[in-house]
Amino acid sequence: MELCGDNRSGSLQGVFEVLNKTIVRLAIPIAASALVLSACGSDDDGGGGGDGQTYKIAYQGPISGQNVALGENMANGIQLAIDEANESGDYDFKLEYFPADDQGSETQATAAAQSAIDDPDVVAVIGPAFSGPTQVAAPLYGQAGLASVSSSATNPTLTDQGFGTFLQAVPNDNAQGAAMAEWLASQDGVSSVMVVDDKSPYGEGLAEVAVNGLEEAGLDVETASVPADTVDYSSAAHDVVSSGVDALIYAGYYEALAPFAIRLNEAGYDGIGVSGDGSNDAELIHLAGDAAEGWYLTCPCTDATQEEATQSFAERYQAAYDTPPGTYSAESYDVANMIIQQIDGLQGNVDRQSLYQALAGAEYEGLTKTFSFDESGAFAEQKIYMYQVDGGQIGYLGAVDELAAG
Repeated sequence: MELCGDNRSGSLQGVFEVLNKTIVRLAIPIAASALVLSACGSDDDGGGGGDGQTYKIAYQGPISGQNVALGENMANGIQLAIDEANESGDYDFKLEYFPADDQGSETQATAAAQSAIDDPDVVAVIGPAFSGPTQVAAPLYGQAGLASVSSSATNPTLTDQGFGTFLQAVPNDNAQGAAMAEWLASQDGVSSVMVVDDKSPYGEGLAEVAVNGLEEAGLDVETASVPADTVDYSSAAHDVVSSGVDALIYAGYYEALAPFAIRLNEAGYDGIGVSGDGSNDAELIHLAGDAAEGWYLTCPCTDATQEEATQSFAERYQAAYDTPPGTYSAESYDVANMIIQQIDGLQGNVDRQSLYQALAGAEYEGLTKTFSFDESGAFAEQKIYMYQVDGGQIGYLGAVDELAAG
């Protein structure tokens, strides 16, 4: 039974208030479909193909706020995929982009997710972009039977919590933290490392894996937590320098790393600095200036301007937005096209549950990687790449495992 009329969202609200939030991942689709959960798309004679059906693909992430640059990278990739699909003439339906701005914040995640859930034409969500908002929003999407496919939320525990319709279309931080440790252990002169997290779910998860990897490699490890909203990083920088460590891993986002890097530079820190995908954006250099020079940045993402498979995409992206693709632009483009392919494959029988099930069982050959998921919704491939700030730009170095092997 489907609800496609104007009173659909009100009816659903009453239905889902009785759902137990602890229903496991596989039970939710069964119960939800029995309790009238389908999204139907709207009839629109205004374009897109033969039957005029319109399906909306939402993106939940920081479209505004402190880490907006990371969000824009992804939003642009998604919009480009939608625009190209509509212009191709290959589909008998129309697609629309639906923004769900959570500002990268847990406190905004519920409202952002609810905005997508309440629109019956939204058949899938790309995101949430960050791990903290994912922990808040993914249970809501699970209750609504709405697939949330994140191209960037990397906390390793996200697929262990039974969210129901969450798919992690990115290698998690078990891979990224281990890669950081592997690479540092391969560097001459590195015997001690301090790992600093920003007390976010993303930062704490990444830091924990990195610490385990460093200790397994036989390195001395010190740890610290510095909240992302810290006003003055002078004390934290002093602690790093006075510790005498050879290297520092910062597990957090560029908005906080920038002032930290400035204070580290002022304090005379001359060791290796490494951070993850949350810092891998040109805004780090804009905010930190020369203090960002030399920092290494890992990411489960390739440089779309450097890899042969993504160069055509990079050119189209540049033409559309007058800027090169950034962190997770190409990956988000791939995820959007995977969703579009599955919508097409359902041959007009598209609702939220059928699309989630199609995505969960898909194997999609994207520009950046092959996308497929295990039974928990975790991503199968675990490749991590290394970048470095050099000459005021973020340069692509290659796959970490190859760099570590020399």
